[in-house]
Amino acid sequence: MDILVPLYYLAGAVAVAVIVTRLVRTRGGSGGPVHDRYEAAFLNGGPARVVDSALAALQSDGRIAVGGPGIVAVVRPTARDLVERAVLQEHAAAPHGALHHLRLAVMRHPAVQEIGDGLAERGLLVDPATRRTTTRWCTVVAATAFLLFPVSVLLSIVDFGTSEEFSAPFVFKVVPALFVVGITAVVCASVAAGRITPAGRRAVAAYGRERGHLADAGHLVAVHGLRALPDPVLREQLLAAARINRPRGSGRGARGGRGGRAGSGHHHSSSGADALGVVTVWCADSGSCGGGGGGGGSSCSSGSCSSGSCSGGGSGGSCGGGGGSSCSGSSSSSCSSSSSCSSSSSSSCSSSSS
Repeated sequence: MDILVPLYYLAGAVAVAVIVTRLVRTRGGSGGPVHDRYEAAFLNGGPARVVDSALAALQSDGRIAVGGPGIVAVVRPTARDLVERAVLQEHAAAPHGALHHLRLAVMRHPAVQEIGDGLAERGLLVDPATRRTTTRWCTVVAATAFLLFPVSVLLSIVDFGTSEEFSAPFVFKVVPALFVVGITAVVCASVAAGRITPAGRRAVAAYGRERGHLADAGHLVAVHGLRALPDPVLREQLLAAARINRPRGSGRGARGGRGGRAGSGHHHSSSGADALGVVTVWCADSGSCGGGGGGGGSSCSSGSCSSGSCSGGGSGGSCGGGGGSSCSGSSSSSCSSSSSCSSSSSSSCSSSSS
């Protein structure tokens, strides 16, 4: 049995080195500052926060009007950036102006999804596929350490029955290694589940300090969430839409957003969600663009909708559920310059025009 003791410690050291190295690498990166309020919104609350920020800005200067019960009307179809243009495109493509359908469709739009891709490339976020893989590795290591404990107890019993001289039980010799490996793996899994990296936290905190004097509705939502929205009517409408868009089975969100492609990942530090923990799907490089609140989802291959090809049937579009989406629907809509989409009426589009 004594020969197994060094094997336990060697295997434990290798396992810890592997998962810690992967964790450090996936959460590193060049970092850098947050460039605009949409990046701050994505870091704070994922795609949901980005869309809420754009809707708040559009409503605040009268370009859209949101009335009860959650119906959006376009007053002046003027967009000042790509996300606002996505809102107007999705509103034009949707069969109705329901706020929760519009909100979900825009979350899945390439203009929003690519914000997450850019943040991940700079090391401010970790994409959902990488988080899932790292968490899975850590979970396997933790489970292995846990299962080896009863195995070690059995080996100790066997050794006690066959050994002619007394020695410390085998389990006593290896339990320190099992304990250290198990605890390290559990901690690594907890850290790996976080969507935002340390560099991302520093960057968004610096953005908040530098732009703290701004009081426009879009900035307030991006930095502080829907609770900071000065318009109480719009705030309640968006909170109600967020509750409808909440994926089935999701609990309280942690850091903020699919992160969404959460909308491709919930969102915020833990995966991507807004103030109510709304998790959306952030496809990033390999996720599937489905989720609650919008009907049946469809999948994106070879990356985000902005770079892959998507297909959906009926009125449901790629990367989203029913009620209109960024890739397909009953009427033509917009996608990215390199994506192709198919549905009951196929369309090809660009990220900046419908």
